Amino acid sequence: MTAKKAWDGFSKGLIEEVQKWGSMKQTGVSLRYMMEFGSRPTTRNLLISSQFLHKELPIRIARRAIELESLPYGLSHKPAVLKVRDWYLDSFRDLRSFHDIKDKSDELEFTQMIKMIKVRHNNVVPMMALGVQQLKKDLDPKIDYKELDEIQQFLDRFYMSRIGIRMLIGQHVALHDPNPLPDCVGYIHTKMSPVEVARNASEDARSICLREYGSAPDVNIYGDPNFTFPYVPTHLHLMVFELVKNSLRAVQEKFVDSDKVAPPIRIIVADGLEDVTIKVSDEGGGIPRSGLPKIFTYLYSTAKNPLDEHSVNDLGTVTTMAGYGYGLPISRLYARYFGGDLQIISMEGYGTDAYLHLSRLGDSQEPLP
Repeated sequence: MTAKKAWDGFSKGLIEEVQKWGSMKQTGVSLRYMMEFGSRPTTRNLLISSQFLHKELPIRIARRAIELESLPYGLSHKPAVLKVRDWYLDSFRDLRSFHDIKDKSDELEFTQMIKMIKVRHNNVVPMMALGVQQLKKDLDPKIDYKELDEIQQFLDRFYMSRIGIRMLIGQHVALHDPNPLPDCVGYIHTKMSPVEVARNASEDARSICLREYGSAPDVNIYGDPNFTFPYVPTHLHLMVFELVKNSLRAVQEKFVDSDKVAPPIRIIVADGLEDVTIKVSDEGGGIPRSGLPKIFTYLYSTAKNPLDEHSVNDLGTVTTMAGYGYGLPISRLYARYFGGDLQIISMEGYGTDAYLHLSRLGDSQEPLP
């Protein structure tokens, strides 16, 4: 398929506009600025925020749409990837066709539109995962994952950009909440308890484990429940949920036919000077050393892949113990988005320790991706 055919269905004018905006430089915003600016969600500040997003979002979305057109190994032409590309082009067109934002009425109308854009992109991750699965079916099964570095690097950039876009939209939309929770500035909780978020995420993961296996190992959490720091609770919940879910599955499957009581998952929350670190430990048998380099790739999963063309539309509401192999790489991107990281240390024959490093954000003036 030629590049011209790949753009079929979209006007020449739109594609030229995408190319133009995709060549512009995006503007980063620091979390500290978001917190200070969002602490005063006046009509004027919301107007300034919407005017910024009106110019910034088309740049970010155009860049991704262009990249989706030039992926290696024919990935750009897989049906699922073409669908994602269309979502990005539709959102770009919506943003560019929106008139200048001059008053409160314009701002509220714009806010409703970007809320719909965020919903449109809800299933981008599973749909891209399906596209990668479609590609894997066509590739030589003997191909080394290291040879697919270009796809890995693209997906890292693509998903990191998606996190940034959703953070910008979500933060702006949340500032319109007439009854915000105490100590919350949009998406950001200025006094978030990592122990409390870890407890909620663990309960969610255990409920899925109970549903799928009929039982679930206990999860023990150690740390000061009164310790708080500024962070985005939804991001932390997602990361801890994925780590605990992986540990629960490993332990459950190791002890499913055993007379022994399954050992608990242990979560330790440590308050350091530079980072807040959350350690998730299990005794689920560990990961073979040869498998460790693959765990952060988008082309590897230890579980049977649940994705197909018929199931992907339901993925926004259905959660399984083992997804499509994206839990760890996506979680690491969420950690890195705010300057943290995720490391996995495994002892084959015993278990795995995941170290989630969360950067202290209160004084950070670094622009976010």
